Amino acid sequence: MPGVPKQLIYEKHVGVCGDPAVELFTVLTADPPVRDPLLVIHGGPDWDHTYLRDPLLGLADHRDLIFPDLRGCGRSSRGLPDGHYTPDAATDDLVALLDVLGVARADVLGFSYGGLLAQRLALAAPGRVRRLVIASSAVLPVPADAFAGWAERDRRTAAETALWSSMAPSGAAACGSALSGAVAPGAVPSGVELTRAAAFAGAEANVWRPEALDDYRERLAHVRFSAEWLRPWRAGTLPPARPDDAAGRLAALGVPILLLHGRQDMTFPAVLAERAARLIPSASAVLLDEAGHMAHVDRPGPWLEAVSTFLRRSLPAFPHDDPYDDEEEHRA
Repeated sequence: MPGVPKQLIYEKHVGVCGDPAVELFTVLTADPPVRDPLLVIHGGPDWDHTYLRDPLLGLADHRDLIFPDLRGCGRSSRGLPDGHYTPDAATDDLVALLDVLGVARADVLGFSYGGLLAQRLALAAPGRVRRLVIASSAVLPVPADAFAGWAERDRRTAAETALWSSMAPSGAAACGSALSGAVAPGAVPSGVELTRAAAFAGAEANVWRPEALDDYRERLAHVRFSAEWLRPWRAGTLPPARPDDAAGRLAALGVPILLLHGRQDMTFPAVLAERAARLIPSASAVLLDEAGHMAHVDRPGPWLEAVSTFLRRSLPAFPHDDPYDDEEEHRA
Protein backbone atom coordinates (compact mmCIF):
# COMPACT_ATOMS: atom_id res chain seq x y z
CA MET A 1 0.00 0.00 0.00
CA PRO A 2 1.59 3.32 -1.04
CA GLY A 3 2.55 5.78 1.65
CA VAL A 4 2.46 3.38 4.58
CA PRO A 5 4.08 5.17 7.55
CA LYS A 6 7.42 3.82 8.64
CA GLN A 7 6.01 2.86 12.06
CA LEU A 8 4.26 -0.06 10.32
CA ILE A 9 7.26 -2.35 10.33
CA TYR A 10 6.19 -5.82 11.47
CA GLU A 11 4.14 -8.19 9.34
CA LYS A 12 3.73 -11.82 10.34
CA HIS A 13 1.49 -14.85 10.01
CA VAL A 14 0.44 -16.05 13.45
CA GLY A 15 -0.87 -19.56 13.98
CA VAL A 16 -4.06 -19.42 16.05
CA CYS A 17 -5.82 -22.72 15.37
CA GLY A 18 -4.65 -26.25 14.66
CA ASP A 19 -7.81 -27.95 13.40
CA PRO A 20 -8.31 -26.64 10.85
CA ALA A 21 -4.97 -24.88 10.56
CA VAL A 22 -5.50 -21.12 10.64
CA GLU A 23 -2.91 -18.37 10.48
CA LEU A 24 -3.85 -14.72 10.87
CA PHE A 25 -1.86 -12.21 8.88
CA THR A 26 -1.08 -9.54 11.45
CA VAL A 27 0.51 -6.12 11.20
CA LEU A 28 2.15 -4.74 14.34
CA THR A 29 3.69 -1.38 15.14
CA ALA A 30 5.94 -3.14 17.69
CA ASP A 31 6.91 -6.75 18.25
CA PRO A 32 6.17 -7.72 20.93
CA PRO A 33 3.33 -5.25 21.51
CA VAL A 34 3.85 -4.14 25.11
CA ARG A 35 2.94 -0.43 25.29
CA ASP A 36 -0.80 -0.26 26.02
CA PRO A 37 -1.64 -2.54 23.07
CA LEU A 38 -4.68 -1.79 20.95
CA LEU A 39 -6.25 -4.69 19.02
CA VAL A 40 -8.12 -3.48 15.93
CA ILE A 41 -10.83 -5.76 14.49
CA HIS A 42 -11.88 -4.92 10.94
CA GLY A 43 -15.34 -5.31 9.47
CA GLY A 44 -16.69 -6.81 6.28
CA PRO A 45 -15.98 -9.49 7.14
CA ASP A 46 -14.64 -10.30 3.65
CA TRP A 47 -12.36 -7.23 3.74
CA ASP A 48 -8.94 -6.80 5.36
CA HIS A 49 -7.67 -4.37 7.99
CA THR A 50 -5.97 -1.85 5.70
CA TYR A 51 -8.86 0.62 5.38
CA LEU A 52 -8.56 1.29 9.14
CA ARG A 53 -4.84 2.06 9.27
CA ASP A 54 -5.44 5.75 8.67
CA PRO A 55 -5.99 7.53 11.04
CA LEU A 56 -5.31 4.86 13.70
CA LEU A 57 -1.58 4.85 13.01
CA GLY A 58 -1.61 8.29 14.56
CA LEU A 59 -1.74 6.50 17.92
CA ALA A 60 1.47 4.55 17.27
CA ASP A 61 3.70 7.05 19.04
CA HIS A 62 2.05 6.24 22.35
CA ARG A 63 0.77 2.66 22.08
CA ASP A 64 1.37 -0.54 20.14
CA LEU A 65 -1.23 -1.40 17.53
CA ILE A 66 -2.26 -4.88 16.40
CA PHE A 67 -4.05 -5.18 13.03
CA PRO A 68 -5.05 -8.79 12.19
CA ASP A 69 -6.92 -9.94 9.11
CA LEU A 70 -9.72 -12.26 10.25
CA ARG A 71 -9.73 -15.88 9.12
CA GLY A 72 -10.73 -16.06 5.47
CA CYS A 73 -9.85 -12.40 4.97
CA GLY A 74 -6.96 -10.46 3.47
CA ARG A 75 -3.76 -12.46 3.75
CA SER A 76 -4.99 -14.79 6.49
CA SER A 77 -5.86 -18.46 5.89
CA ARG A 78 -8.55 -19.09 3.30
CA GLY A 79 -10.12 -22.18 1.82
CA LEU A 80 -11.63 -23.52 5.06
CA PRO A 81 -14.92 -25.44 5.05
CA ASP A 82 -17.81 -23.00 5.22
CA GLY A 83 -18.78 -24.18 8.69
CA HIS A 84 -15.50 -22.82 10.06
CA TYR A 85 -16.39 -19.23 9.21
CA THR A 86 -18.35 -18.29 12.31
CA PRO A 87 -18.30 -15.46 14.86
CA ASP A 88 -17.29 -17.92 17.59
CA ALA A 89 -14.35 -19.20 15.55
CA ALA A 90 -13.20 -15.66 14.73
CA THR A 91 -13.43 -14.71 18.41
CA ASP A 92 -11.41 -17.74 19.46
CA ASP A 93 -8.78 -16.76 16.87
CA LEU A 94 -8.45 -13.32 18.44
CA VAL A 95 -8.00 -14.73 21.94
CA ALA A 96 -5.35 -17.11 20.59
CA LEU A 97 -3.64 -14.23 18.79
CA LEU A 98 -3.30 -12.32 22.06
CA ASP A 99 -1.90 -15.49 23.66
CA VAL A 100 0.76 -15.97 20.98
CA LEU A 101 1.72 -12.29 21.07
CA GLY A 102 2.04 -12.44 24.85
CA VAL A 103 -0.65 -9.79 25.43
CA ALA A 104 -2.46 -10.43 28.70
CA ARG A 105 -4.87 -7.51 28.32
CA ALA A 106 -5.53 -5.13 25.46
CA ASP A 107 -7.74 -2.25 24.54
CA VAL A 108 -9.95 -3.36 21.67
CA LEU A 109 -11.47 -1.41 18.80
CA GLY A 110 -14.00 -3.20 16.62
CA PHE A 111 -15.34 -1.56 13.47
CA SER A 112 -18.74 -2.44 11.94
CA TYR A 113 -18.90 -6.27 11.86
CA GLY A 114 -15.70 -6.16 13.87
CA GLY A 115 -17.61 -4.24 16.53
CA LEU A 116 -19.90 -7.24 16.96
CA LEU A 117 -16.89 -9.52 17.27
CA ALA A 118 -15.32 -7.11 19.77
CA GLN A 119 -18.40 -7.46 21.97
CA ARG A 120 -18.15 -11.23 21.76
CA LEU A 121 -14.47 -11.04 22.68
CA ALA A 122 -15.18 -8.93 25.75
CA LEU A 123 -17.90 -11.34 26.88
CA ALA A 124 -15.98 -14.51 26.04
CA ALA A 125 -12.71 -13.44 27.66
CA PRO A 126 -13.56 -10.56 30.01
CA GLY A 127 -10.15 -10.39 31.61
CA ARG A 128 -8.46 -9.78 28.27
CA VAL A 129 -10.24 -6.52 27.34
CA ARG A 130 -9.34 -3.33 29.21
CA ARG A 131 -11.43 -0.87 27.23
CA LEU A 132 -13.77 -1.41 24.30
CA VAL A 133 -14.37 0.90 21.34
CA ILE A 134 -17.41 -0.11 19.30
CA ALA A 135 -17.13 1.97 16.14
CA SER A 136 -19.82 2.23 13.45
CA SER A 137 -21.48 -0.88 14.84
CA ALA A 138 -24.35 -1.63 17.23
CA VAL A 139 -24.98 -3.25 20.57
CA LEU A 140 -28.74 -3.26 20.04
CA PRO A 141 -30.53 -5.00 17.16
CA VAL A 142 -31.35 -2.83 14.15
CA PRO A 143 -35.15 -2.49 13.74
CA ALA A 144 -36.55 -3.42 10.35
CA ASP A 145 -37.93 0.11 9.89
CA ALA A 146 -34.84 1.90 11.23
CA PHE A 147 -34.29 3.88 8.03
CA ALA A 148 -37.88 4.22 6.83
CA GLY A 149 -38.55 7.51 5.09
CA TRP A 150 -34.89 8.55 4.71
CA ALA A 151 -34.93 9.46 1.01
CA GLU A 152 -31.24 10.39 0.91
CA ARG A 153 -30.32 6.92 2.11
CA ASP A 154 -32.57 5.37 -0.53
CA ARG A 155 -30.74 7.37 -3.19
CA ARG A 156 -27.25 6.58 -1.92
CA THR A 157 -27.85 2.87 -1.41
CA ALA A 158 -29.49 2.36 -4.82
CA ALA A 159 -26.26 1.28 -6.55
CA GLU A 160 -25.46 -1.45 -4.05
CA THR A 161 -29.10 -2.55 -3.96
CA ALA A 162 -28.99 -2.89 -7.74
CA LEU A 163 -25.85 -4.98 -7.47
CA TRP A 164 -27.39 -7.49 -5.09
CA SER A 165 -30.55 -7.68 -7.18
CA SER A 166 -28.31 -8.40 -10.19
CA MET A 167 -27.53 -11.82 -8.77
CA ALA A 168 -30.60 -12.86 -10.70
CA PRO A 169 -29.85 -13.09 -14.46
CA SER A 170 -32.36 -10.33 -15.32
CA GLY A 171 -30.36 -7.87 -13.24
CA ALA A 172 -27.17 -7.97 -15.31
CA ALA A 173 -27.79 -4.66 -17.07
CA ALA A 174 -28.60 -2.87 -13.82
CA CYS A 175 -25.42 -4.23 -12.30
CA GLY A 176 -23.24 -2.80 -15.02
CA SER A 177 -24.75 0.68 -14.70
CA ALA A 178 -24.61 0.77 -10.93
CA LEU A 179 -20.95 0.08 -10.32
CA SER A 180 -19.29 3.08 -11.95
CA GLY A 181 -16.41 1.09 -13.39
CA ALA A 182 -15.97 -1.42 -10.55
CA VAL A 183 -16.84 -4.24 -13.01
CA ALA A 184 -17.31 -4.45 -16.73
CA PRO A 185 -20.69 -3.12 -17.94
CA GLY A 186 -23.27 -5.88 -18.13
CA ALA A 187 -21.17 -8.32 -16.12
CA VAL A 188 -22.57 -10.12 -13.09
CA PRO A 189 -19.81 -10.40 -10.49
CA SER A 190 -19.35 -13.37 -8.20
CA GLY A 191 -16.99 -14.41 -5.43
CA VAL A 192 -14.23 -11.93 -4.68
CA GLU A 193 -15.40 -9.72 -7.55
CA LEU A 194 -18.81 -9.48 -5.90
CA THR A 195 -17.35 -8.41 -2.57
CA ARG A 196 -15.18 -5.80 -4.25
CA ALA A 197 -18.00 -4.57 -6.46
CA ALA A 198 -20.34 -4.22 -3.48
CA ALA A 199 -17.74 -2.15 -1.63
CA PHE A 200 -17.37 0.28 -4.54
CA ALA A 201 -21.10 0.37 -5.19
CA GLY A 202 -21.73 1.26 -1.56
CA ALA A 203 -19.16 4.06 -1.41
CA GLU A 204 -21.63 6.94 -1.48
CA ALA A 205 -23.72 5.28 1.20
CA ASN A 206 -20.75 4.64 3.48
CA VAL A 207 -19.07 8.04 3.13
CA TRP A 208 -21.24 11.08 3.77
CA ARG A 209 -18.98 13.91 2.58
CA PRO A 210 -18.46 13.97 -1.21
CA GLU A 211 -14.98 15.43 -0.79
CA ALA A 212 -13.93 12.29 1.14
CA LEU A 213 -14.99 9.85 -1.58
CA ASP A 214 -11.75 9.88 -3.56
CA ASP A 215 -9.74 8.98 -0.44
CA TYR A 216 -12.20 6.21 0.37
CA ARG A 217 -12.08 4.71 -3.13
CA GLU A 218 -8.28 4.81 -2.98
CA ARG A 219 -8.43 2.77 0.23
CA LEU A 220 -10.80 0.28 -1.37
CA ALA A 221 -8.40 -0.16 -4.28
CA HIS A 222 -5.82 -1.59 -1.86
CA VAL A 223 -8.11 -3.87 0.16
CA ARG A 224 -7.53 -7.59 -0.44
CA PHE A 225 -11.15 -8.66 -0.65
CA SER A 226 -12.29 -12.26 -0.23
CA ALA A 227 -15.57 -14.16 -0.44
CA GLU A 228 -15.07 -16.85 2.20
CA TRP A 229 -17.73 -15.49 4.58
CA LEU A 230 -20.02 -14.61 1.69
CA ARG A 231 -20.67 -18.28 0.92
CA PRO A 232 -22.23 -19.25 4.28
CA TRP A 233 -24.02 -15.90 4.44
CA ARG A 234 -25.72 -16.47 1.08
CA ALA A 235 -26.48 -20.07 2.06
CA GLY A 236 -28.18 -18.86 5.24
CA THR A 237 -25.82 -20.84 7.50
CA LEU A 238 -23.73 -18.00 8.96
CA PRO A 239 -24.67 -17.57 12.64
CA PRO A 240 -25.53 -14.06 13.83
CA ALA A 241 -22.58 -12.13 15.22
CA ARG A 242 -24.43 -9.96 17.74
CA PRO A 243 -24.35 -11.59 21.19
CA ASP A 244 -27.67 -12.32 22.86
CA ASP A 245 -28.65 -9.59 25.35
CA ALA A 246 -25.42 -7.76 24.59
CA ALA A 247 -26.45 -4.56 26.37
CA GLY A 248 -27.40 -6.33 29.58
CA ARG A 249 -24.31 -8.51 29.62
CA LEU A 250 -21.93 -5.65 28.83
CA ALA A 251 -23.59 -3.58 31.55
CA ALA A 252 -22.98 -6.38 34.05
CA LEU A 253 -19.39 -6.74 32.86
CA GLY A 254 -18.57 -3.10 33.57
CA VAL A 255 -15.81 -2.71 30.98
CA PRO A 256 -15.43 0.93 29.81
CA ILE A 257 -17.04 1.32 26.37
CA LEU A 258 -16.94 4.04 23.75
CA LEU A 259 -19.74 3.92 21.18
CA LEU A 260 -18.28 5.94 18.30
CA HIS A 261 -20.59 6.69 15.41
CA GLY A 262 -21.23 8.91 12.42
CA ARG A 263 -24.56 10.66 12.71
CA GLN A 264 -25.34 9.89 9.05
CA ASP A 265 -24.47 6.18 9.27
CA MET A 266 -26.66 4.27 6.82
CA THR A 267 -25.76 0.79 8.07
CA PHE A 268 -26.24 1.03 11.84
CA PRO A 269 -28.53 3.88 12.99
CA ALA A 270 -26.73 6.44 15.15
CA VAL A 271 -29.65 6.59 17.56
CA LEU A 272 -28.87 3.02 18.64
CA ALA A 273 -25.49 4.15 20.00
CA GLU A 274 -27.23 6.72 22.19
CA ARG A 275 -29.79 4.18 23.39
CA ALA A 276 -27.09 1.63 24.22
CA ALA A 277 -25.14 4.25 26.19
CA ARG A 278 -28.21 4.85 28.35
CA LEU A 279 -28.50 1.12 29.03
CA ILE A 280 -24.83 0.49 29.86
CA PRO A 281 -23.52 2.56 32.81
CA SER A 282 -19.89 2.13 31.74
CA ALA A 283 -20.56 3.30 28.17
CA SER A 284 -20.49 6.70 26.53
CA ALA A 285 -21.54 7.66 23.02
CA VAL A 286 -19.79 10.09 20.68
CA LEU A 287 -21.70 10.97 17.50
CA LEU A 288 -19.85 12.87 14.79
CA ASP A 289 -21.80 15.22 12.56
CA GLU A 290 -21.27 15.09 8.80
CA ALA A 291 -20.01 11.50 9.04
CA GLY A 292 -21.38 8.26 7.66
CA HIS A 293 -20.59 4.61 8.31
CA MET A 294 -16.93 5.23 7.46
CA ALA A 295 -16.75 8.01 10.02
CA HIS A 296 -12.97 7.70 10.23
CA VAL A 297 -12.81 8.67 6.55
CA ASP A 298 -15.36 11.47 6.75
CA ARG A 299 -13.99 13.03 9.95
CA PRO A 300 -10.56 11.50 10.65
CA GLY A 301 -9.37 14.17 13.10
CA PRO A 302 -12.38 14.23 15.45
CA TRP A 303 -12.73 10.45 15.13
CA LEU A 304 -9.15 9.80 16.21
CA GLU A 305 -9.38 12.40 18.97
CA ALA A 306 -12.45 10.63 20.38
CA VAL A 307 -10.59 7.30 20.39
CA SER A 308 -7.44 8.83 21.90
CA THR A 309 -9.31 10.70 24.63
CA PHE A 310 -11.23 7.58 25.61
CA LEU A 311 -8.11 5.41 25.74
CA ARG A 312 -6.35 7.92 27.99
CA ARG A 313 -8.97 7.64 30.70
CA SER A 314 -8.07 5.92 33.94
CA LEU A 315 -9.37 2.40 34.27
CA PRO A 316 -11.88 1.60 37.03
CA ALA A 317 -11.35 -1.33 39.37
CA PHE A 318 -11.91 -4.42 37.24
CA PRO A 319 -13.29 -7.61 38.80
CA HIS A 320 -11.42 -10.01 36.50
CA ASP A 321 -7.79 -9.42 37.41
CA ASP A 322 -6.79 -12.88 36.19
CA PRO A 323 -7.07 -12.67 32.37
CA TYR A 324 -7.87 -16.36 32.16
CA ASP A 325 -10.36 -16.52 35.03
CA ASP A 326 -14.03 -17.30 34.41
CA GLU A 327 -13.76 -17.10 30.64
CA GLU A 328 -16.10 -19.97 29.96
CA GLU A 329 -19.02 -18.66 32.00
CA HIS A 330 -18.93 -15.41 30.01
CA ARG A 331 -18.57 -17.02 26.59
CA ALA A 332 -20.99 -15.59 24.06
